[in-house]
Amino acid sequence: MVDARNSIALALDLPLADGERLLKAVGAHVGVAKVGLSLFVEHGPRAVEVIRGAKADVFLDLKLHDIPNTVELAAARASALGVKYLTVHAGGGRQMLEAAVRGAESGAKAAAVAAPVVLAVTVLTSMNAADLKGIGVSDPAAVQVERLAKLAKEAGAGGLVCSVQEVAALRALLGRSMVLCTPGIRPAGAAAGDQARVDTPAAAVKLGADLLVVGRPIYEATDPAVAAKAIHDEVAGALG
Repeated sequence: MVDARNSIALALDLPLADGERLLKAVGAHVGVAKVGLSLFVEHGPRAVEVIRGAKADVFLDLKLHDIPNTVELAAARASALGVKYLTVHAGGGRQMLEAAVRGAESGAKAAAVAAPVVLAVTVLTSMNAADLKGIGVSDPAAVQVERLAKLAKEAGAGGLVCSVQEVAALRALLGRSMVLCTPGIRPAGAAAGDQARVDTPAAAVKLGADLLVVGRPIYEATDPAVAAKAIHDEVAGALG
């Protein structure tokens, strides 16, 4: 049976010391912590060490996007840190995605740790149709997501980052062959913030999402532990 705790990734968009305290407060309900660009730029590998020391799996959300050789080297270094998930941009193309997978596997092997799941980011959940049109994509987000999903699967990526709105179609397209990670998770009544394509934890799980990224609804709550438990219980109920 899937553990609801390991289906929730807490986005630690906070100073490292605050993030560590928060993770300890909500650790009974959240098993994965997302280290994003701001935290990693400020603290580097130390951020990963702190999260692992708090007994949580690390989701290293760097969204790598560069020439294949650079991405391969970066993925190798990141994987050697012992992270559970690592993100790259699917828009970087097949050669870059293949390089990321190659780097992740070689870096993990050299460090004698498990290789991370390489998650290919499809269309950012902050983007809408107008944003896509602005970068030359005339198709709706759902079409672009499926296009990039097929590319990522062919390149050997282990999963995808997509909005809840695309999960059902991707499950129909891919079956259970890839991990589906969904940012933009907001409990009913919560503000969407800068996310354009959002939904609730229960909706995401019922549609087939494996990993739900939640940030502000937990760390901005009056009592983060209570908020985390409510989300955990909602996920557990949806998992049945």
